[in-house]
Amino acid sequence: MFHTLINVILPVFIVIGAGYGAIWTRYFSGDLADTLMRFTQNFAIPCLLFRAISSIDLSVGFDLRLLASFYAGATLCFAAGLFGARLIFGRPWEDSVVIGFCCLFSNGVLLGLPITERAYGPDNLIGNFAIIAFHSPFCYTLGITVMEFFRNRGATGRTFARAVTNAVFRNPLIVAILLGFVVNISGLVVPEVVDDALAMIARAAIPCALFALGGVLVQYRPEGDARVIAWICTLSLLVHPALVWSIGTTLDVPTDLFRSGVLMASMAPGVNGYVFANMYGRAKRVAASSLLIATAVSVLTVWFWLGVLG
Repeated sequence: MFHTLINVILPVFIVIGAGYGAIWTRYFSGDLADTLMRFTQNFAIPCLLFRAISSIDLSVGFDLRLLASFYAGATLCFAAGLFGARLIFGRPWEDSVVIGFCCLFSNGVLLGLPITERAYGPDNLIGNFAIIAFHSPFCYTLGITVMEFFRNRGATGRTFARAVTNAVFRNPLIVAILLGFVVNISGLVVPEVVDDALAMIARAAIPCALFALGGVLVQYRPEGDARVIAWICTLSLLVHPALVWSIGTTLDVPTDLFRSGVLMASMAPGVNGYVFANMYGRAKRVAASSLLIATAVSVLTVWFWLGVLG
């Protein structure tokens, strides 16, 4: 089992390391990483999300008990990350929201799907897909709403509502997700030639995002952030899956869905943690470093949760 986890997670580090090495050795200029990150977050990842949501069977695995256990745990970890960063580590509120977001957004696509498939087989991914369908809309809406609240302190209710609405609906990720739901629910068929083009772009999303992240890490090193990063790792890798376990057990979530929920919750923070930090230009060093360190530590913590799940 340990070797399986290494084989799943190690490719992620190779791609990140390639990006780091390319920028560090000045094979590419430092601006490339930022440009590539903008391409992924504003274009490639939205294409990936649109295709996934427009084609997924929303009725399969849509178990409210699973979704309630996963997202209740995620919300509690977001709150713990936010207030812990502010009250324990004295970070500004805007930085604290980014830190909370890192505790909220687990890497369900890049790590959760392949690890669950290797552990329990391709027929046991229904719960994973159900969580993924709502992951970005839920997390980004929560994160953007709280961030805009602190950015617009003292503003009227109407001004705050307008700021949140503008931030949400100008986010390419949210727009792509909403369009995906529209196509899915309405039964519209995307022309094959358009879908093929979207598929080509979508295939570049994850590797480009990881390569860009490696380049970004050259700029943002974890100096002085060790305690905050440890806080993020603890909440993401241990507290979130423990909460999903407790809530899921109480709600009597079916076994296959329960295992998917716990494993998805045990994943390290995803690339979207840095994407969110980059959107607002806050706590980017913490977001990038916690993604890398938590992914490394998750080799052991995911192994632990797989052993507990049996």
